[in-house]
Amino acid sequence: MTQQPTRPLLALTMGDPVGVGPEIMVLALTTPQIYQVCRPLILGDLPALTRARQNLAPELKIQVVDAPEAGRYEPGTVDLLALSHLSQDDLVYGHPTPAGGAAMVSYILTAVDLARRGEVAGMVTGPISKIAMKLSGYDYPGHTELLAEKTGGGEVGMMLAGGEFRVVLATIHCALATVPPKLSPEGILRLLRLTSRALQRDFGLASPYLGVAALNPHAGEAGMFGREEEEIIAPAVRQAQAEGLRVAGPFPADTLFWRHSQGEFAAIICMYHDQGLIPLKLLHFMDAVNVTLGLPIIRTSVDHGTAYDLAGTGKAHPGSLKAAIRMAAEMAGRRISG
Repeated sequence: MTQQPTRPLLALTMGDPVGVGPEIMVLALTTPQIYQVCRPLILGDLPALTRARQNLAPELKIQVVDAPEAGRYEPGTVDLLALSHLSQDDLVYGHPTPAGGAAMVSYILTAVDLARRGEVAGMVTGPISKIAMKLSGYDYPGHTELLAEKTGGGEVGMMLAGGEFRVVLATIHCALATVPPKLSPEGILRLLRLTSRALQRDFGLASPYLGVAALNPHAGEAGMFGREEEEIIAPAVRQAQAEGLRVAGPFPADTLFWRHSQGEFAAIICMYHDQGLIPLKLLHFMDAVNVTLGLPIIRTSVDHGTAYDLAGTGKAHPGSLKAAIRMAAEMAGRRISG
């Protein structure tokens, strides 16, 4: 098996122990090719991972380590930094508990600390439960907001990527009715700058061309269907262009995503969550990756949730996790060489 001369060490957070996280971790790490591009270290729960291994890949060995440098990182052995040893009462599939939620958050916070100290090259996060997070005393809408705070509170953005198809969200987890008031020329301009920098730094695109989606049908039809395009989005695009960024729009979303799929743009800036995620998941349901832009550390993630209905069935698909691992390894390689 040919390996990269220096494989980046990545922290893989298990996610909610009673969701599909432990299972997709086991399934992903039965793929020898993963070890060609990185050294994967799971941060999680020993009983939960042991159960998943017994059910899905009994030939795998679990090596518990006390530090990242102690791992073997070879096919056939899963290296685990065991941050919790949950009881059976806290490991009932599909039933989050305060203890499980606290453990889930501890995996994330430890990965952040390891990445900030340079002990790992980046982190890849498994699916979390916002309910479990809240039960454990952490009131965040999701990973993105937690990571932004714990890494210094700078500007961040959420990008979902499937191959060369990339969407970036101007608003994330909020009710649709609250989207228009959350949009501003300043906010969209910041996101355009952030996306352009990230695509250059972490994706090797020297001069990325960004398309901007309209909020309203027909891009507002000259104000007939809404004025957000004329008063908010277009001014941000013009300012970005004046700063030298390659940006165009706002364009009607019903044609813009087709243009992106044909390779015209490096990424699309979307105004709300489902506007971007519906076309992405239509094309890349099994291998899309969530990337947090703007962090001082590398973070990629699966693009799906805990899938409580699948937990314990062995039917969860590891495609998104494997893609997230590969993307984090590629990003780490660019940062190291850059």
